[in-house]
Amino acid sequence: MATVANHLVETLHASGVRRMYGLAGDSLNGVTDALREHGGVEWVPVRHEETAAFAASAESQLTGELAVCAGSCGPGNLHLINGLYDAQRTRTPVLAIAAHIPSAEIGSGYFQETHPQDLFRECSVYVEHVSSADQMPRMLRTAMRAAIEQRGVAVLVISGDVALTDVDARPSVVRRVPSTVLPADELLDDAAARLNSSSKTALLVGAGAAGAHDEVVALAETLQAPIVHAMRGKDFIGYDNEFDVGMTGLLGFSSGYKALKGADTLLILGSSLPYRQFYPENADVIQVDVRGEQIGTRVDVDVPLVGGVKETALALLPRLKRAKSSRFLNAMVKDYKKTRKELDELATPDKKRIHPQYVARMIDELSDDDAVFLPDVGSPVMWAARYLTMNGRRRIIGSMTHGSMANAITQAVGAQSVDKNRQIVAMAGDGGLSMMLGELLTLKQNDLPVKTVVFNNSSLNFIELEMKAAGFVTFATDLENPDFSLMAESMGIKGFRVETSAELPQVMAEFLAHDGPAVLDVVTERQELTIPPAIEFEQAKGFTLYAVRTVLSGRGTELIDLAKANARQLF
Repeated sequence: MATVANHLVETLHASGVRRMYGLAGDSLNGVTDALREHGGVEWVPVRHEETAAFAASAESQLTGELAVCAGSCGPGNLHLINGLYDAQRTRTPVLAIAAHIPSAEIGSGYFQETHPQDLFRECSVYVEHVSSADQMPRMLRTAMRAAIEQRGVAVLVISGDVALTDVDARPSVVRRVPSTVLPADELLDDAAARLNSSSKTALLVGAGAAGAHDEVVALAETLQAPIVHAMRGKDFIGYDNEFDVGMTGLLGFSSGYKALKGADTLLILGSSLPYRQFYPENADVIQVDVRGEQIGTRVDVDVPLVGGVKETALALLPRLKRAKSSRFLNAMVKDYKKTRKELDELATPDKKRIHPQYVARMIDELSDDDAVFLPDVGSPVMWAARYLTMNGRRRIIGSMTHGSMANAITQAVGAQSVDKNRQIVAMAGDGGLSMMLGELLTLKQNDLPVKTVVFNNSSLNFIELEMKAAGFVTFATDLENPDFSLMAESMGIKGFRVETSAELPQVMAEFLAHDGPAVLDVVTERQELTIPPAIEFEQAKGFTLYAVRTVLSGRGTELIDLAKANARQLF
């Protein structure tokens, strides 16, 4: 006989879970005490429950396995919700334990009472309230299986008194069951016929192509098609790939944009790029996705192929004829090389300012071959998209779909907890780091040697760019920042600071080599423009309005600073 909390911990351990992220609270006492007694599942304490959920999401994305977080009743588990939204939208399996008020008090307006089943319903594939001990064994199995097989968030709501109730049940083992999903033969034949008759085919590759690198490259070779990747596809296809023409979308650059726009047939492989303006207007579209409900949500699809990318590619290849012409591919690769050269020229040292592109380049060149990079949403993820080099062992993890600030420092907790010997580099914006600054204390307390680079431009930089593009005078985006290196030192973390390009390479190398957590505060150019791959009329008009309004508001010197900072790009 064991308590519900003991059964929970024993089942998690038997199923391969080795840690749980959270913040202690009285309604979680049964769970944390069961963890203490068992000893096989580590409790990873954080300073804010949002970090617990983001950390679990990062762990799951690295391992491919179920990860677990927990929050106490009311405000405690409410803090999980942003990180759980991110895990749900990233489609990564996370189990959240949402502790609840005493079961006898539910519905009475008790202290800290909320309705967790309603609160978590939108960000989960499964959420249920364990109202009695006898329910727990089956509901735990069901929740774990739902999270693993549907690749999403499962939430179990458990009152503290129920967690301490005895239950007669043996621990279960719940692990992912391998499976193969293939489209119907007639649809594969239709797709092959369209691809065989196309003269300008392009591939758009996303995170769904994980584990299918060689098969995707074989498709490109047969079709003589350029490969464009979405941000989450960069890990899986952006290396050992002579057909690569870069990235598209708001974070991408012109060569990827042109390759998609110029195609007469588009083969989408495990991608759900949300920006409809980046798709071709008059092309045959074939979409492969293991989740049939995802097909056609972004663009009209002519041939829907419900299946895994790897197995679908293997089924397609024997049906395809080698393309007779490489003209489209060669033109797109040539354009990519030109674009790549232009981007690299922007990532160079400057005597008067530190361009953020140069910081990203130094991170790329000096980091380990198996490093994990965690860029904050905003300008850091732009630089990660454009300047980090993949090789099949490096990873990039971020809030690519949910788009939350402060993901770098929070996800770094989970990424580093998986392996303390692997280099984890958090590419933090000053706004993102400030938002969850307390998690530097989490790194120190848990002896997590995360390397945090702060892109310190004293602003909500990406928001400023959006304002300029829309024609608004920048407002409410100023950040009055401390010296983050000194702040880190006050927490017992090694701090570094760089204010000139000349000192960056040496300090970056020392920072990355430091044995333990470290913070590198880099003062970067505030006015740097992150130019999208295609400047549309509305954006150009917006910049004109911004210039006029800025002058009229008496802040015309900002335009001079903008021109000086971006002369390399604009002229």
